[in-house]
Amino acid sequence: MSELPALVKDLALILVVAGMVTLLFKKLRQPLVLGYIVAGFVVSPHMPYTMSVMDKADIQTWADIGVIFLLFALGLDFSFKKILKMGMAPVIAVLSIIFTMSALGITVGHTFGWSRMDCIFLGGMLAMSSTTIIYKAFDDMGLRQQKFAGMVMSVLILEDVLAIVMMVMLSALAVGQNPDGGQMVVSVMKIAFFLTLWFVAGIFMIPPFLRKTRKLMNEETLMVVALGLCCAMAWISTLVGFSSAFGAFVMGSILAETIEADKIIRLVEPVKNLFGAIFFVSVGMLVDPQIIVAYATPILIIVLTILIGQSVLGSAGFMLSGQSLKTAMRCGFSMAQIGEFAFIIASLGLSLNVTGKFLYPVVVAVSVITTFLTPYMIKWADPCYKRIEQQLPRMWIRRLNHLGTPTQVTNTKDAGNWHRLLRKLLTTTAIYAVLTTAVIALMFTFFLPFCRQLLPHWYANGVCGIVTVIFISPFLRSIVMKHNHSEEFKTLWTGNRINRLPLLFTILARVVVAAAFLFYICNFLARFANAIVITIALVVIILIVVSRTLKKRSIQMERLFVQNLRSRDIEAQVSGRRRPLYEGRLLDHNLHIADYDVPAGSAMAGQTLRQLALPAHWGIHVSSILRGHRRINIPGGEMQVFPGDKLQVIGTDEQLRLFGEDLRQAIDQDDEHIEDREMKLRRMVIARNDKLAGKTLKSSGLRETYGCMAVGMELSDDALVPIQPQHTFAPGDVVWIVGEAPALQKLLE
Repeated sequence: MSELPALVKDLALILVVAGMVTLLFKKLRQPLVLGYIVAGFVVSPHMPYTMSVMDKADIQTWADIGVIFLLFALGLDFSFKKILKMGMAPVIAVLSIIFTMSALGITVGHTFGWSRMDCIFLGGMLAMSSTTIIYKAFDDMGLRQQKFAGMVMSVLILEDVLAIVMMVMLSALAVGQNPDGGQMVVSVMKIAFFLTLWFVAGIFMIPPFLRKTRKLMNEETLMVVALGLCCAMAWISTLVGFSSAFGAFVMGSILAETIEADKIIRLVEPVKNLFGAIFFVSVGMLVDPQIIVAYATPILIIVLTILIGQSVLGSAGFMLSGQSLKTAMRCGFSMAQIGEFAFIIASLGLSLNVTGKFLYPVVVAVSVITTFLTPYMIKWADPCYKRIEQQLPRMWIRRLNHLGTPTQVTNTKDAGNWHRLLRKLLTTTAIYAVLTTAVIALMFTFFLPFCRQLLPHWYANGVCGIVTVIFISPFLRSIVMKHNHSEEFKTLWTGNRINRLPLLFTILARVVVAAAFLFYICNFLARFANAIVITIALVVIILIVVSRTLKKRSIQMERLFVQNLRSRDIEAQVSGRRRPLYEGRLLDHNLHIADYDVPAGSAMAGQTLRQLALPAHWGIHVSSILRGHRRINIPGGEMQVFPGDKLQVIGTDEQLRLFGEDLRQAIDQDDEHIEDREMKLRRMVIARNDKLAGKTLKSSGLRETYGCMAVGMELSDDALVPIQPQHTFAPGDVVWIVGEAPALQKLLE
């Protein structure tokens, strides 16, 4: 018999130990991530009294795959539209926190005398709070439905996105070793270019592909296609100089805009959990107790840096975003830990050989300590606020708390129109410029050499130039003409003559952008004199602008893109899963909307809304009930609540917290003796002195007294016939009865 590969033995050891340890951590109500890390430490070579992994290289390969799937799943939960709808408050908060915490981490690293790259990577790790750990802490403490928790989760989403960008920039830093400001700007522009290109191209191609193959795809093929697209984009990302994780995140964000996103998330979840577990176990395998003992002082100082830094600088960042002092402190204290992205950044530094081997176990030890302290930090926010409230002058406290009060900023009508118009013009120009650049690069890289193999040099250049211009002409037309007939443009043009010259300048600037692309094509292929090139460019632009065919084609392409981008929102609207539009209005006051799932076995299930008396008991109101794919708006008092319903509830933070606690506690307890409740079938021959003899089925009390049911009566030919309610049992009747074992025993005695 052939020898079992070492990889299978290692996986068996890892998964068995991880399963046992995580069960223990589940019992202790601790995050599973910590359980995986402890399991990795148990199976590592640093633990002399247990079995250890034999082939660490294979496990590291699986861990790298785990990072890809973790970030793919993160992309599936991410939506560019969500980021745009958040407004500027989370953006201001996250930029403030990342900048200040990164600077603080770099400073602390320098005080220890660590190398430059160790300090930079430490700063990146300290800037990233853990979405998984904070979400679980809010869930366990019943705070997930409160307003400040929603603000924290918005910031964490942005942090995760910026962590992807930070990983790409850290990779560029590691390769350059001594980069200047210009290299940083080039790296950021490169990220923005490829992110825009891949996202726009993906929205054009992937949703139509899934739409046309929807009837052919079952769950198995959909999972295979989704993971295939993930790995393909990870591979493409490495080809252009980015990490595979960045490509996986981009593909996840593209699939997040499709109707199949929810199904893909559900199908990919087990795969992500398996490879994610292996990744976190591999993190624990790198923990060396000797290093932790040797670096005990830096570990404690870094822990204090995170706790104090997030409490002070994090709270300040939320205050800058417009939150009150109390809300900002609750948000800042909640983010005082590091987690999964710190491990990913640390593993990136190790894989690039730019950080010391001591940094990984140090960061893991810091993460474990801060994770254990997270619930306490959340609880300490209110007492600390009360202490500050007692120390500061009352006027200061009142002003700080009024920072979160919404204010209406009155702008002139022209200023508002200019703001909206310029934002649209810049967005449109940037997107179509990226697409045009990509098409030109592809044509010159692949199509031009092909033409030169078939045609003479100048003819090949001419054919390539004409085909390239045909392909990019819809994009150039959109750059020049898009939004020239929008409501903002027409209002500014007709409202004030002073606006006309700046409006004409916006058109001229976009003509220059389009002409620059044509100038580059002509100059690259023809090497003509500048005057001829400019003349040709202007003539082509005029033809593009006046072409009705190109106008129609451009509009069709834009409509297709918008339809693909909004397909998931449209499906959610149709199926009744979209949140009501007035939700944003309620957020300006103490009231807001929260979703609650009615769990199986809930004591509230089966009762009507009138019986539950939610306004009387908790002061809340149910605005909608989501049941399957149905939305029941403004449910009446006679509407029953069923297990699995999702209640959309309106109330204050305190009211929603109390309702959430009562909903979780109102669960019917599991039957400890469920094995004794098995139903059994017994054959009973009626005797003269039996309890059923001489009684009808109706008067026998078979159901009410004994908890049994008569299935039928056996005839002489072994046929089973139903028993009529008026039938009187006589000696010799053969009756088949169903019931629990104790009930049957009581009946047969």
